[in-house]
Amino acid sequence: QLQLVESGGGLVQPGGSLRLSCTASGFTLDHYTIGWFRQAPGKEREGVSCISRRDSSTYYTDSVKGRFTISGDNGKNTVYLQMNSLKLEDTGVYYCGAALLAGVHAMCVGPRVQYWGQGTQVTVSS
Repeated sequence: QLQLVESGGGLVQPGGSLRLSCTASGFTLDHYTIGWFRQAPGKEREGVSCISRRDSSTYYTDSVKGRFTISGDNGKNTVYLQMNSLKLEDTGVYYCGAALLAGVHAMCVGPRVQYWGQGTQVTVSS
């Protein structure tokens, strides 16, 4: 069974950091593009950052550039999202998604996702 599992969410103060993990089971991420998406209350789900496991290309939405970093660990079949300098507006449910051989821009902006994780809550609050 193909599955993506997110972890690492929580409550953090503005300016703080969190690292989210997305671990795949039932398939290898080698030829997939993996993305992080978030959905704030009352808003549509948006693509935050995507990475191609094939060529390591990345995409970041403008609001997180310079603060978030996406990376992968082949040995652990896991993709991470390091989030620094968190802001109140970063609050939301963060979902991991995967699509085979997708371009990073197409996946994040489309969005074009074949498999979704269950989501992890990130709350930035003072």
